[in-house]
Amino acid sequence: AMAAAAAGAFSLREVLEAFQRCVTEQREVLLEPYLSGWRGLNRGFLQSLGAVFSFISKDAVAKVSLLEGHCGGRQGQQYVSLQSMVRHELAAGLAALRARSDSGCRTVLRLHRALRWLQLFLEGLRSGDSRTSVVCTDAYNASLAAYHPWVVRKAATVAFCALPSRDAFLEIMNVGPREEAVAMLGEAIPYIGDVYSITQELFAQHKLLDLP
Repeated sequence: AMAAAAAGAFSLREVLEAFQRCVTEQREVLLEPYLSGWRGLNRGFLQSLGAVFSFISKDAVAKVSLLEGHCGGRQGQQYVSLQSMVRHELAAGLAALRARSDSGCRTVLRLHRALRWLQLFLEGLRSGDSRTSVVCTDAYNASLAAYHPWVVRKAATVAFCALPSRDAFLEIMNVGPREEAVAMLGEAIPYIGDVYSITQELFAQHKLLDLP
């Protein structure tokens, strides 16, 4: 598995491990594994789907590198966890935070919405009840669609019709035979869901869910 990772091949396993490492015993979400999970999703999953997802993956790549800048910057120690980041950025007040377009909070919020779409999409892939285009459209409508202008929503829905089959997706996961991919999805989804719900709660508590 290490050789594949070194060669830059995507594997669902590394995403699973990153999201597993995200949540501490105190229910804090660590930013380093969070970004690592996103890098895996971007590099393999979203980019292997090609143009269909480029409008989501380009945005996610940009958001991840913006957050890496915060984590590696002078104030890096304030960006160890989502909780410390929120405390740090809210110290200047909510109005000041709302006025910033490059804040960690706003950037995480954008990734957070995309993570919900991915979580729903992966759940649909795992259960295999519908065609991938239907699964993806339903997941999109329940998550990201509300935040996208009509023209993007329209383009997305058309693009989803061209999605590969479920088997092709399970192969992209790069973890062996189909049963193994389905089993690993079953393992990964709760960790992703956990990170999602802690973030949702934290942002709701601080009135950050609608940062412009």
